[in-house]
Amino acid sequence: MEGREYRSIWYEPAVDQVRIIDQARLPHHFEIRTLATLTEACEAIRAMRVRGAPLIGVTAAFGVYLALRENPAALGEAVSQLQATRPTAVNLRWALDRTARALAREPSDSIAARALQFAIEMADADSACCEAIGEHGSLLLERLWRGKTNQGHPLQVLTHCNAGALATVGWGTALAVIFKVAKKGMPLHVWVDETRPRNQGAALTCWELRRAGIEHSLIVDSAAGHVLSRGMVDVCITGSDRVSAAGDVCNKIGTYPLALAARDNQVPFYAALPVSTIDFDWPSMESPIPIEERGAGEVSMASGIGADGGEIAIRQYPESSPIRNFAFDVTPARLVSGIVTEHGVIDANGESLAELAGG
Repeated sequence: MEGREYRSIWYEPAVDQVRIIDQARLPHHFEIRTLATLTEACEAIRAMRVRGAPLIGVTAAFGVYLALRENPAALGEAVSQLQATRPTAVNLRWALDRTARALAREPSDSIAARALQFAIEMADADSACCEAIGEHGSLLLERLWRGKTNQGHPLQVLTHCNAGALATVGWGTALAVIFKVAKKGMPLHVWVDETRPRNQGAALTCWELRRAGIEHSLIVDSAAGHVLSRGMVDVCITGSDRVSAAGDVCNKIGTYPLALAARDNQVPFYAALPVSTIDFDWPSMESPIPIEERGAGEVSMASGIGADGGEIAIRQYPESSPIRNFAFDVTPARLVSGIVTEHGVIDANGESLAELAGG
């Protein structure tokens, strides 16, 4: 932005402030928001000012620091409040468990400083991890492109929701793969699902691809099956918020029907994610996990820019219409062609994932 590279979250040491890109304001406004308290960190996660499993985890680690900066005895309460913000993305629990263990024996006079150091280290590690995901995934996409009959045509990639730099500290997961491929000069076109009801594909993925100069087309979610059936897609790749020990992929609502359509049309479907997104305590989709159900207003109301350039919100459906707003679904491992991690591309099954359990 204006010649400066940003992370989605960072610490400003000169002023002792944690800052984020407020994703609730994109794509129409690029705004930086300061998180000064635990309450503000929790609100940022709940209101999806920060979103994406890896970024939620890192934000929680910084939230612990903000709490301990005010009260060195607040570790337990901070972890409890942050854990309650969003139930589905496992990186939140993963980050808080690691943070709590790292601080468990820290003296009160140094616990806040150690919490800050740990959060910064976690942010740096997330960025490096996502870049590695991009490298491994780019090799996969290169092989798919070289296998095309007509290499004069771009590789056609379909993605769902936003799994870019905005969903992590930097690079992203699924979009990291696309960014790395684009940097290598391989011809590429991305089909972007709108991703109702919050439209993260339209608002965030298109914003990232546009700024990166990557050719893309926005489609409504229900058009994905059409472009797949017409042979207009070579590969599908998404992120994930939680993966079972058996390889089942929990991701933004609408991912499961996309994977079904991909399988029916013999198009490979991949999920890209860090090992921290694998929940080894979740044996398979046969064991239910909490699926976040968000407010009805996300479905019934639409916001945008009016003809006068001002922001407007309109009601699309009567208030009397009952609405269920499920935020995630689960794609069974049998529909997943592979999982792209920082350690490489692996099969979506228990045996392959078990080898990563110590990572």
